[in-house]
Amino acid sequence: MLSRDAAAQVSRVLTEALPYIQRFTGKTIVIKYGGNAMENDELKNSFARDIVLMKTVGINPVVVHGGGPQIGDLLKRLNIESQFIEGMRVTDSQTMDVVEMVLGGQVNKDIVNLINQHGGSAIGLTGKDAGLIKARKLKVSRHTPGMDKPEIIDIGHVGEVSSVNANLINRLVSDDYIPVIAPIGVGTDGTSYNINADLVAGKVAEALGAEKLMLLTNIAGLMDKEGKVLTGLSTAQVDALIADGTIYGGMLPKIRCALDAVQGGVGSAIIVDGRVPNAVLLELFTDTGVGTLITNQARGE
Repeated sequence: MLSRDAAAQVSRVLTEALPYIQRFTGKTIVIKYGGNAMENDELKNSFARDIVLMKTVGINPVVVHGGGPQIGDLLKRLNIESQFIEGMRVTDSQTMDVVEMVLGGQVNKDIVNLINQHGGSAIGLTGKDAGLIKARKLKVSRHTPGMDKPEIIDIGHVGEVSSVNANLINRLVSDDYIPVIAPIGVGTDGTSYNINADLVAGKVAEALGAEKLMLLTNIAGLMDKEGKVLTGLSTAQVDALIADGTIYGGMLPKIRCALDAVQGGVGSAIIVDGRVPNAVLLELFTDTGVGTLITNQARGE
């Protein structure tokens, strides 16, 4: 039997969650799943339960996952050297075979299985299924001192999203499936492309007109120069933080992805600390959340 204090706590949690459940019922939430949350057993089970609970209360989760560490581990075991340029993995044909094997096979099916074990009905997809993610080769340029023009670098089968087949995802969602998408795209000539999972999640959210885009990370959220987490920002405030150098380095692509999604019609984008158990539910169903919210208006305005 629950103690009086424990019962009161449960009551407070459920009472606080109710208006959020009502608000998001029938809405689509796109979650980019990666980082520590994919590698720790407790966090993996916590994530799967969160996704199943969302679906059970009438919210439509769509999961897009990464898998960089898993790709790196298999490449190492196969004695294939990993090379990175501008933070992106150089992906030749041999490496692309490994990427497809890991992302479209092992990682994707592990996530699908885990969600299903917790009572969900997940279905795994890559961008190659029914032309889900059409892609084009990503052009990378680098400014080299002493050169008049930027140097164009070929990093192989690395792509960017040109279109998303939203009809396929919507059909699966309407049939009560939980789509789990590996970030592999296909070109017009059938070439496979490895695409950054954050970018895929953002474009999927835009194509679906999602209510929220949630990007799970290995940090507490976007921080100011004093190291404090910024909990609610407008797109204009984010632009200012980029301009003054507060947002830089590895956080820039993630923030730009979130900005593009919000400016492309997604209700809000959230940088979520994936190291916190039940991070998805805490961000979705509580007043304070556990990450940095980006909208066309700051939180609380």
